[in-house]
Amino acid sequence: MSDAQEQIRQTVTENDVVLFMKGTKTMPQCGFSSRVAGVLNFMGVDYRDVNVLADEGVRQGVKDYSDWPTIPQLYVKGEFVGGCDIITEMTLSGELDQLFDQKGVTYDKGAAEKIREANS
Repeated sequence: MSDAQEQIRQTVTENDVVLFMKGTKTMPQCGFSSRVAGVLNFMGVDYRDVNVLADEGVRQGVKDYSDWPTIPQLYVKGEFVGGCDIITEMTLSGELDQLFDQKGVTYDKGAAEKIREANS
């Protein structure tokens, strides 16, 4: 396993929620990363952000690690959940809430409902 792969594995196992993204949670550098970070921020999820633009090894390494070709990538309790489209669908369907509940991740249920109401 490469150094980047080991760094990724360690990051996703040591943090309950991790978002590999372009930019940071306070300053996303692409629309897709911004959308997922915005959902997590609005829902009050405590998560680790990893800026893939800061390290080419991590940028390619996370794609290899998950066998998923795009960024952003969300991990919850060590499991790859998906990218922007999947997280958007899960948020709107309530599946993201269910996942967080099952995994014991704290979030604002009222904020999650507001997202669904605004998009219905």
